[in-house]
Amino acid sequence: MKSNVKNIAIFASGEGTNFTALCESFKKEGLPINVKLLVCDHRKANVLNRAKKEGVPTFVINFKDYPDKAAAEKVIAEKLAENEIGFILLAGYMRIIGPTLLAKYEGKIVNIHPALLPKFPGRHGIEDAYQAGVSETGVTIHWWIQALIREKSLPSARCRCIKMIS
Repeated sequence: MKSNVKNIAIFASGEGTNFTALCESFKKEGLPINVKLLVCDHRKANVLNRAKKEGVPTFVINFKDYPDKAAAEKVIAEKLAENEIGFILLAGYMRIIGPTLLAKYEGKIVNIHPALLPKFPGRHGIEDAYQAGVSETGVTIHWWIQALIREKSLPSARCRCIKMIS
């Protein structure tokens, strides 16, 4: 009998608050999800400490060690296959997934973007929304398909912007 538990990898580059929130949520909700691997592109990122606390194995890749992005993504794809990963969550991963990795996981990659797309793309979505003075911002969760096509967004979460006094 085949298990219903899905092996996933979470990709992250920094602090890891989304990583922790996802791991805690999967446990709390009793979801059939096994976070089997954290993929990180910064060897000093705090998310690595969070993964250790959660008991999740890590794979750190330095893109500078490879001749190009495709070569680095090939190594990542091999690591994912080795760990029988069927789904990828991008949670604060600060790289754009390229065609090498996308070819193996199209339709199986979801990204958490910290702003409402398409208005505030890029790595500074929250800051950009704040600087623009919008009255509402939020989070977009979308399927990563055909490199940068965000037509298949999942519902976004919106919140009011509150001016902070410093």
